[in-house]
Amino acid sequence: MRIEKLTETIILPSGVTASYDAVTKRFAVTGPKGEIAKAFFDPKIAIIIADGKITFTSKQATLQQKKRLYTFRAHAKNMVKGVSEGFTYRLKVCSGHFPMSVGVKGRTFEIKNFIGEKVPRTLALKEGADVKVEGETVTVTGADKEIVGQVAADIEQLSRRPGFDTRIFQDGIFIVEKGDKKLV
Repeated sequence: MRIEKLTETIILPSGVTASYDAVTKRFAVTGPKGEIAKAFFDPKIAIIIADGKITFTSKQATLQQKKRLYTFRAHAKNMVKGVSEGFTYRLKVCSGHFPMSVGVKGRTFEIKNFIGEKVPRTLALKEGADVKVEGETVTVTGADKEIVGQVAADIEQLSRRPGFDTRIFQDGIFIVEKGDKKLV
């Protein structure tokens, strides 16, 4: 099944610029919070950047191109929002049995005394995400939604205890807020 012509447009806010290199298939967005670049390629989808707009166009698109075009649009929207506003994830430190301490040393996140463990659990943080610890709250911020979300998930997984009932053993670090969405 073919769809005639499919066009999707994103309007760039002021202070944000975009570029697409057709040779390297590199799509980049630059703004006040930094720069994000990704590889976008489909030979039947044209990416046109002009007059403060990003336009994704496909002539006689199949269902596969339609899905890919909407994926490109979603990634581009996240990139534009990231370089203009940024993304924030909040995690809560919950320690009921043993008082654990959480901190950041350089590019390493560290949990000490988790369930009474003598050896601290550590995580090497990815470039592009800033982690701050304020009391019982861990805040992960950055421009790239994928990196910020992955760092928050890695922190949550660092305190995971497989094989234990989470209704009883509730110690750990848990994501409670993803941008504007509250999960609790």
